[in-house]
Amino acid sequence: MQFLILGILLDAPLTLYDVHKRFRAGISLFYAASFGSIQRALRQLESQGWARVDEAAANGRGRKLYRVTAEGRRSWHTWMTSPLTGSDPEPLMLARIHLLGHLPPAERALCVEVIRTRIAEDQSRLAALAEELDATDVPEAVRELYRFRRATLDYGLRSHGLALSWLDDLDLSA
Repeated sequence: MQFLILGILLDAPLTLYDVHKRFRAGISLFYAASFGSIQRALRQLESQGWARVDEAAANGRGRKLYRVTAEGRRSWHTWMTSPLTGSDPEPLMLARIHLLGHLPPAERALCVEVIRTRIAEDQSRLAALAEELDATDVPEAVRELYRFRRATLDYGLRSHGLALSWLDDLDLSA
């Protein structure tokens, strides 16, 4: 979540409440975050030196504005171009595509290719599993169980195929 927040802060310095609003306004469709988890992440970003806090007054009230430091920008850039890790790459894929406009146009294709590689590898593993399962003689007693379990594997194959097609259709031109 820290890198997603860094990417959000690249838009403009924001308060904790503003960051939370950005999540609620659309990011939460692919990346869930509570107010408390955002607050903790902002504190971590500050302690790592990736963000700094500026005090600003608005309507007679003090506000803490978080902004990305040069070190934070470098860390975010490294994250954007590094391989996707973890067992569920979809939220990270969507987060990176959501933030893709902050990369220089010449580097966007690299980011998308890194994502595409992971999705294609996962799809290949699913296809191999499907091939293996389809070659297995399923006993009559468990065929009904198998049918629905195989349907979930089919969903995984289709969703990965859709993700790859969607990535191919992205317009990366400046």
